[in-house]
Amino acid sequence: MKARPDGDAPPSKDRRAGCLKPGPAPGWAAPALGSVLARVAVTRAEVGDRFPLYADPGTGAWRTTARGSWTGGFWAGLLWLRARHTGDPSDREAARACTARLADWAGADTSTRGLILWYGTVFADNGERIRYQGARACRDSFDPELGLVPWGSAFGGPRLMARVDGVPGMVPLLATVDVEAARSHLRRHLDLRLGSQPSSWSWLHTETTGWTACADPPPGWSRGPAWLLLALAEGACLPDGDSYAALADTLTPASPVPLADTAHPGGPLDTSAAAVTALALLRLGRRDRAVGVLEVLVDRHLTADGRLLDGCYDLPAGTAVRHELIWGDFFLAYALAELTGQVAGGTG
Repeated sequence: MKARPDGDAPPSKDRRAGCLKPGPAPGWAAPALGSVLARVAVTRAEVGDRFPLYADPGTGAWRTTARGSWTGGFWAGLLWLRARHTGDPSDREAARACTARLADWAGADTSTRGLILWYGTVFADNGERIRYQGARACRDSFDPELGLVPWGSAFGGPRLMARVDGVPGMVPLLATVDVEAARSHLRRHLDLRLGSQPSSWSWLHTETTGWTACADPPPGWSRGPAWLLLALAEGACLPDGDSYAALADTLTPASPVPLADTAHPGGPLDTSAAAVTALALLRLGRRDRAVGVLEVLVDRHLTADGRLLDGCYDLPAGTAVRHELIWGDFFLAYALAELTGQVAGGTG
């Protein structure tokens, strides 16, 4: 399967509120989705009640967590995508049980509740209560003086931080109870990013210095632009949100699959960032560009048994630098499901 060039057609004129109107899917998309969702069944049998985090590229064996950490919602989302795909009652019950285990995260002090609770419930038939409780709790955590939900203390470190991985998911989650808070959360992070000298993806706030750019994650971090691009796509689905789409080109990488860190040109790639980017581009009406990214992922990085390899979790720490990552699988499956019409464009 030959990869498409990086060029893109203009956004579809049928895009409404930042959400793409479906079109014909390439012939390789449905088989690729089927293989990823078949892998979900294998993973479920292996991990049981635990949450998969990343898998060895050789053996496929998963490293797991008990509560899911910031990635738990992606496993629940994958289970729901499989349940929708198969219609099997046992798949649905497994998805319902996993979503129910996310409820404890509603009160956790972390802006990654957006990733956990939005993407863990967006396809669920039992997610409304958990999503509402999480949204209210996040609204209670919103700091009107800072204009955002702080990064929080749930994973250690200073509480009054902002990070771009605390924006996607949080935007639509907040919007279910307070659209203005959702807009403010996104806008504050965009302002911090656009005003950062040096370039940064995270910022610390103190009373004496205000916002200060942090060096971790590094400036060349692959998922920085991917997460922010996804948040822009979510913002574009808000009322009067079309202006967010205009910023997309500044965050779209030139290569379909970016380096894990641009400061290390000989280092690993990060397919998980590419999968996030592909979904965001679909939402923003850049369908040709999104299809090009997905085709490269499927052709060069997806195994026959449905494992998206070459994801990089944490390059500085040397953790899972060429692995299958649960969020890479999720966003690849989500984008393919949207491309093939199995989920509606703009769901979530």
